[in-house]
Amino acid sequence: MTTMTEASARFREFKMPDVGEGLTEAEILKWYVQPGDTVTDGQVVCEVETAKAAVELPIPFDGVVHELRFAEGTTVDVGQVIIAVDVAPGSGDAAAQAAPAPAAAEPEPEAPKGRQPVLVGYGVAESSTKRRARKGAEQPAAAAAAIQGELNGRGPAVPESRPLAKPPVRKLAKDLGIDLATVVPTGEGGIITREDVHAAAMPAPAQAPAPAPVSATVPEPAVVATVPAAVPGARETRIPVKGVRKAIAQAMVGSAFTAPHVTEFVTVDVTRTMKLVAELKDDKDMAGVRVNPLLIIAKALLVAIKRNPEINAAWDEANQEIVQKHYVNLGIAAATPRGLIVPNIKDAQDKTLPQLAAALGELVATARDGRTSPAAMAGGTVTITNVGVFGVDTGTPILNPGESAILAVGAIKLQPWVHKGKVKPRQVTTLALSFDHRLVDGELGSKVLADVAAILEQPKRLITWA
Repeated sequence: MTTMTEASARFREFKMPDVGEGLTEAEILKWYVQPGDTVTDGQVVCEVETAKAAVELPIPFDGVVHELRFAEGTTVDVGQVIIAVDVAPGSGDAAAQAAPAPAAAEPEPEAPKGRQPVLVGYGVAESSTKRRARKGAEQPAAAAAAIQGELNGRGPAVPESRPLAKPPVRKLAKDLGIDLATVVPTGEGGIITREDVHAAAMPAPAQAPAPAPVSATVPEPAVVATVPAAVPGARETRIPVKGVRKAIAQAMVGSAFTAPHVTEFVTVDVTRTMKLVAELKDDKDMAGVRVNPLLIIAKALLVAIKRNPEINAAWDEANQEIVQKHYVNLGIAAATPRGLIVPNIKDAQDKTLPQLAAALGELVATARDGRTSPAAMAGGTVTITNVGVFGVDTGTPILNPGESAILAVGAIKLQPWVHKGKVKPRQVTTLALSFDHRLVDGELGSKVLADVAAILEQPKRLITWA
């Protein structure tokens, strides 16, 4: 008969990992496994949404799923057990299999030294221990794997012919209806990349023209899980505030009632900037990267910060200090189906124009695909929000918590403008700079805004001022 000690050693419990960045909870969006399924070390078992992003969660050991502790749509605190796994299937009697040790009865066996559960993309603690290659699954495990069918878009469990691809790529292929076995890999070591999947999806007649692959990568299940469908005839629909929307609300309220906001405006002729954008699109040094007005605006702001470094700071309330930053993590506000997120480009001040363009392109693509990590949204110093893409002239943006300034860029429109003493049609936009008046005086804020406007009016100043 199996003893309690044997049972507790047999059943491993996996807890909601702590991904850092101050996050304390996550919502389970979707389970990719069910009780009875075989799992292996590193296999994605569920998708969760933190207050900052949706990520896939891998399990750090092998076994057979015994119990899922929470249903989809449940918000779970970090440290709570979310799944129990039988790490020694086939051993012991049936009674032991039916009743694993409760969470409070015995301490959970420690994970192997040097390893800890983490969310995808955050890495694990360094360790000299390496996993030995599994030479061939035992018959019971192989049988269980065969019954699983499709798991997270991975297709039938046939180890010897299973295409090589990371979990997010498998999910993308599943969303697009692409069989990974038919995709030609271009990644190192024969790994299928996101680009390979998109390429395979392009010829499909059922797909819409160009934008279809992008919209298909949006994690629709997450939206369905968090936004209830409206009942026909109902006068109201109640939507639970959680995940990204909850984080946005808390951050904006905290910022608005903590930092005294001041917003200044300037309307500027950006005709020369638009001509520069057109020229850069044909420049061989910019080949392969997206060139748009936002790129020049971002570079202009970086130059303005270099000329007025005091604005790149933060207010430390606890220590009553102003913390000046000698680096610029440039945030770009992005509207996604999950809500507003602000990923940032690390050390943007050191990047050349082609490097900045590549970083902006990657940031936007990652945000649209729902792959932005919490780390990518942490540590921002100054932000740009481009409300002009919605046809809006400008606004009074609220500071991203912990930052000193945010620049709003309005729509660029052809307007009558006095140029060289004559009224002519010119490309014009309005900029708005909000800043924390505790550490940024009106003079400093005005200088920064004026510098950005001057560069956009005469882009050659990028060379003379940089």
